[in-house]
Amino acid sequence: MGDEGRQEPARVLVGQLGSRVGDQVRVCGWVQTLRLQRRMQFVVLRDETGAVQLTNRRELRPGLDQQLDALTVGSAVALTGRVVDAPQVKLGGIEVLVDSVDLVSTAEQPLPIAETSNIDLRLDWRFLDLRAPRQHLTFVVGDLFEQSMRSFLRARRFTELHTPKLMGAASESGAEVFRVDYFGSSAYLAQSPQFYKQMAIAAGFDRVMEVGPVFRAEPSFTSRHATEFTGLDLEMAWIDSVDDVMRMEEEMLAAAIAAVRDSLGKEIEETFGVSLAVPATPFPRLPLAEAREQLFQAGWQPGERASEDLDGEGERLLSKLVADKFGHQFVFVTDYPVSVRPFYHMRPDGDPTVTSSFDLIWNGLEVTTGAQREHRYDVLVAQAAEKGIPLEPISHYVSCFRYGCPPHGGLGIGVSRLLMKLLDLPSIREATLFFRGPNRLTP
Repeated sequence: MGDEGRQEPARVLVGQLGSRVGDQVRVCGWVQTLRLQRRMQFVVLRDETGAVQLTNRRELRPGLDQQLDALTVGSAVALTGRVVDAPQVKLGGIEVLVDSVDLVSTAEQPLPIAETSNIDLRLDWRFLDLRAPRQHLTFVVGDLFEQSMRSFLRARRFTELHTPKLMGAASESGAEVFRVDYFGSSAYLAQSPQFYKQMAIAAGFDRVMEVGPVFRAEPSFTSRHATEFTGLDLEMAWIDSVDDVMRMEEEMLAAAIAAVRDSLGKEIEETFGVSLAVPATPFPRLPLAEAREQLFQAGWQPGERASEDLDGEGERLLSKLVADKFGHQFVFVTDYPVSVRPFYHMRPDGDPTVTSSFDLIWNGLEVTTGAQREHRYDVLVAQAAEKGIPLEPISHYVSCFRYGCPPHGGLGIGVSRLLMKLLDLPSIREATLFFRGPNRLTP
């Protein structure tokens, strides 16, 4: 009978091979390393579930050794063979004795990057960089973290909506937006879904959320900034105060971190050296004025841009003070002054110089901005006028408050910043699949 009647075994993922000892299997993946000796040939093959050693004794199968000799690191291959116990092999104590090999796609040599390459070169060849187990695990963790937050919110009646990313008017300040040609006129890439979330509340949705792209035309070259990133935004109607929003976020983050720890905590500790700790709730809360006073006492010297706010050094030092005092990795900084917040943030009756707003700082990095919104049309118009905001470009947004809108509040989270802090990564570039910054628009 000819070979046309032979059927290849079904593909088995590397992570499943431990339960297939004695079986004939087909494994597919990329060549990670090659050791082609005079008598023995060893190939380490990796797929997204792990790595396995493939072995061939040259004299056993004439011709197979030449096929294995032709492999290159990075090539895509499919091999068949028998899984056997091999206690001496560090990769799971098993190996596959190769019967046949199919070189699917040859990788040119040498590869343009190595694990020790600098971040800029690695980002130039990001698809190759993502083959590394560390980088791969980063985004497996990110996916679970994001889905856990989504699940938490859906269980609490949040409806996920998708808002436009092309806007006919810039933000209320007109700053930090990307302008694009739109059939001969100008459009702007959305800085956030803020206005649309609030319009959804005015439309009768009780709780809404969105996970989607955010664009910021900031010429910043720091480890925390990107010109395009993924944001998680939510908005809640019929709140009693901004504290309702903070409670929702702290409970969501605690639940999501617990889900990641329970599912991937061991792999994270082995790969990143990070032992995930589920934060206790409620998180500490500190008014900005009090936070600044404590920082000054600790020797903080703010930069020019932090005259009424916190700069990066202030956030890092504040987190240290909070950790020492409360033993906590999170802190809500509240009551930001009117001068550094948008016109649509509500101002408490007792102190019209501040807003009912907050930032959430996680181990030295701001990851969230939130607030109760001003839902009263006349007050909103007055606050816009006070800040010199023309209403005509945003008339569709402002008009939604003319016909009845409940008290509401919400927040926006930078998902990559969350992942960066969760895994203690040095830069947001490591926590972004394909990073976009002022000097990077490829690949």
